[in-house]
Amino acid sequence: MAQFWFVPSACALLADWGADVIKVEAPMRGDAMRGLIASGAVQATGQFNFMMEQPNRNKRSIGIDLAAPEGLALLYELVAQADVFVTNFMPDARQRLKIDVDDVKRVKPSIVYARGHGYGVKGADAGRGSNDGTAFYARSGIANRVTPVNSPTPAPTARPAFGDGISGMALAGAIAAALLGRERNGHAPVVDVSLLGVGMWQVAADIVAAAEFAGGLDLPAHDTVPNPLVNMYRTKDGRWLQLATLQADRYWPDFCERVGRTDLIADTRFSTHEARQQNRAACIRELDTVFGARTFAEWRAVLETFDGQWDLVQTPSEVLGDPQVLANGFMRPVEYSDGVHHLVDGPAQFDTTPNELTRAPEVGEHTEQILLELGLDWARIGELKDANAIT
Repeated sequence: MAQFWFVPSACALLADWGADVIKVEAPMRGDAMRGLIASGAVQATGQFNFMMEQPNRNKRSIGIDLAAPEGLALLYELVAQADVFVTNFMPDARQRLKIDVDDVKRVKPSIVYARGHGYGVKGADAGRGSNDGTAFYARSGIANRVTPVNSPTPAPTARPAFGDGISGMALAGAIAAALLGRERNGHAPVVDVSLLGVGMWQVAADIVAAAEFAGGLDLPAHDTVPNPLVNMYRTKDGRWLQLATLQADRYWPDFCERVGRTDLIADTRFSTHEARQQNRAACIRELDTVFGARTFAEWRAVLETFDGQWDLVQTPSEVLGDPQVLANGFMRPVEYSDGVHHLVDGPAQFDTTPNELTRAPEVGEHTEQILLELGLDWARIGELKDANAIT
């Protein structure tokens, strides 16, 4: 029972890994993300609702009205057969709907109960609404850490579901660990993953540093980066390259030869890491000039066999055609009524044939199928429909 992206994406990963995931939705309305598309708040392409498809592929949907006594009783029947119950409903909603930990554990004590939330289960903000733009990006310190020095405003929220995807990975991994723990010691834990906690994990180096010394880690501007070989440089055609060569002394001579500036090897201002650090502004100016003399494509060819760490700053469209992406199957085809669309594969890959991806379900698309598997007969299903408990 989850909406939007964070928690549904965790369940999508579990489905990718072989779990039978049943998405319980309110009849007719369904996941609130469907409404965002319908209202125009989130862009869609034709009938392909990518904001629903990516975090909801490989699932089945059942429509249950939990406000109806018959609907709640039916949910408990599903719970009795399940290994995991996953939700991101707010505490007051869970209590009102009778799907909180005690309610679910009363039906099946051995079930793993997993919650995704914004700020953790304790403290004054435990019941506060949030999303990845607030709890993950703003409050965790990420927005501050990615804001350029002297910027008049913080860097805007990154991209749609920016923190949701990685938080979903954390939740999926935690659920898998809980299931393994249950198998080994018989205890079915309650699992909690928060956007704030995952955001802090992402900038843990900065947060730990801030706890150790005043001000924490510096936020250097482009021309004050301590290691000029860990910086971004603009190409002649306005594109960008990212250098991330941490062991700079090891690669500096070869780098200078490849970029056509062998004179920099013996230049005492730049001949050692310490010298480059002391004269960083001058070194970065030299490299700005170097990279500004050739195009993005030209630098790709020049640096292709360079052993130091570097890469191109690509657009999403370029990522789609990246040979490395294609070779590893990081984009997966999915059949739809209007043809084949592509979704991003889960980041964990196994040495077995991956499951075929299926499209996200329509609201209540599999209600009858699931109920028949649960052991209900057609007479009972008809009664539930008459009571408006299912769709």
